Amino acid sequence: METASTYIIMSPVQVIERNADPEVNLLFYLRKVIRLTGTKYGCGGGGCGACTVMVSRYDPVFKKISHFSVAACLVPICSLHGAAVTTAEGIGSTKTRIHPVQERIAKGHGTQCGFCTPGMVMSSYALLRNHPEPSTEQLTETLGGKSSSCCRMNGNGKCCLDEEENEPAKKTSIYPKLYEKEEFQPLDPTQELIFPPELTVCSPPALLDGARERMNSPIISSSPPASPPIFAPLGDFVLCGPPESQTHIFF
Repeated sequence: METASTYIIMSPVQVIERNADPEVNLLFYLRKVIRLTGTKYGCGGGGCGACTVMVSRYDPVFKKISHFSVAACLVPICSLHGAAVTTAEGIGSTKTRIHPVQERIAKGHGTQCGFCTPGMVMSSYALLRNHPEPSTEQLTETLGGKSSSCCRMNGNGKCCLDEEENEPAKKTSIYPKLYEKEEFQPLDPTQELIFPPELTVCSPPALLDGARERMNSPIISSSPPASPPIFAPLGDFVLCGPPESQTHIFF
């Protein structure tokens, strides 16, 4: 069986990696190989959310495109064959035009040091691609795992959202508005990035060899399998579950 190339489209660049290593994760590839450094390295274990990007795939069974946010530090680059990866650089830039999500976080002072802001932006962006008018509960759930240590705390160490009243202690204090809602760019779903048409017919590779490991890529089929799956031989590993949240299982 021949080793296939990994074909990925990353906004704002297109990548065909012919020597994809199963041990290389998406975060390393973004920052060190193609030099898209907007995605940050935080904890390296999927806990802080600083490396969040959006992955989009075409589902041939339901014939629809799915968008979801992933922690780039946990995703093997080989599992992204046929996927579109969107980073913070891909949705907006000060050199061109920033995205409405980026604008609102910036003008609303939604950051402290700003290191994990790209992850917050991409989590929010992925949510809006699936739910253009999200509820407060959806927003809270989406951002709940993103660097909770950076949450805005008040003097008694509690989150402002947990207080019974969010009114300032001194009613006479002056709190000027940070922005006027009318100044914001409108969010227009029809102007978002389109899913690359060529990826709707991109077949996944069956086998990818690295320097030390081999990955048997899951194949998405539009019809039920005719026979039970054949597992990897002793010493290899397969990736189980959805391609974006796969677990290494050794035999």
